[in-house]
Amino acid sequence: MKHWKKRLQFYAHYNMNINIRILEQDFVLHPLGVAYWPEQEILLVADVHLGKVSHFRKHGSAVPYQAIVENFDRLDRIRKDFDPEHIIFLGDLFHSSLNMEWQIFEEWVTSIDNQVHLVAGNHDIISPLRYQELGIQIYQELKIEKFILTHHPEEHEGLFNLCGHVHPGYKLFGFGRQMLKLPCFYKSTNQMIFPAFGEFTGNYFMEPEDGDRIFAITGKEVIPIQ
Repeated sequence: MKHWKKRLQFYAHYNMNINIRILEQDFVLHPLGVAYWPEQEILLVADVHLGKVSHFRKHGSAVPYQAIVENFDRLDRIRKDFDPEHIIFLGDLFHSSLNMEWQIFEEWVTSIDNQVHLVAGNHDIISPLRYQELGIQIYQELKIEKFILTHHPEEHEGLFNLCGHVHPGYKLFGFGRQMLKLPCFYKSTNQMIFPAFGEFTGNYFMEPEDGDRIFAITGKEVIPIQ
């Protein structure tokens, strides 16, 4: 077990992360839309949608090739920041069927020393055998302590739900009709929905209810919205 308590203050201030407490557990929210759970040494990532850029390029969209490797570069940066024992993807790791990005993913997985897990999402249609060959375990849902990890938002009595799928975003309004649209973590009483990590995924803009909390992300900082 790493000395996570000693490292928590560093995580909370490094790169403008924010630390929040849920059911007596710490979660470090990162500006790129992932969260580190130090007590469990888990990095949580939702909706990467690998292969989507290649899909766009195949159908004639002028998306630069660099956008493909950007997802892996960002994952590596975060992985090195936190050095987690486990990386858990909360669904929609791949956008659809196999394409050239699978080979990049294979090379990435075999180059790291973290254990990778996938909570399957509606876009995860690649054969589980492909993941098993890489040593990746796949789950429909995953219960850890008092938390239930799913892809779609779900209600489970007595459990706090960590999930993705929605691609939550929030609109910040300023003076003079200024508006800024940002991805966000969306936390309600028994649930936290993660922003989409992948490029070109879009956002669904949330309308918070009383007691809900918004943590907008800019890529450089996490902004708690009052």
